[in-house]
Amino acid sequence: MGKELKTNAMRILDKNKIPYEIISYDCDEFIDGLHTAEITGAPIPQSFKTLVMQGKSKQYYVFVIPIAEEVDLKAAARAVGEKSVEMLHVKDITAVTGYVRGGCSPLGMKKQFPTVLHESAASYNKIYISGGRIGTTIVVAPDALLSVIRGTYADVIRHDSQ
Repeated sequence: MGKELKTNAMRILDKNKIPYEIISYDCDEFIDGLHTAEITGAPIPQSFKTLVMQGKSKQYYVFVIPIAEEVDLKAAARAVGEKSVEMLHVKDITAVTGYVRGGCSPLGMKKQFPTVLHESAASYNKIYISGGRIGTTIVVAPDALLSVIRGTYADVIRHDSQ
């Protein structure tokens, strides 16, 4: 690994003795998950993005969904027991999570918010998530990730047939 600077996400995985791989790529500004997967060679179905939302109760929630999908707000709200949820404004991401847009990992936020990992992750032995800064991807087993973030699996993506 050389002199790789550890992110909070990596420190948490290390502390919990969870094996992971790091993929670093050159990037100095936000790019979406599809372009990140293209650059790193990560399989698109196994690549997940981290979305932060706020419920009607003002509680924050984290949803980790496949990069090519969109969140279903009603399903997301049901998964966390809220009447409704809405996306956190980009300007608020750093204040709430400690991360910047494009480098937001479900691990190592300022607080551990209730987290939902899309159920498709359970069918893979490893998934690709943000490493906690732009230009860093972490490859980790989904069940191991869930155990650390104390999250749950749920179907929270849009299915256009609905």
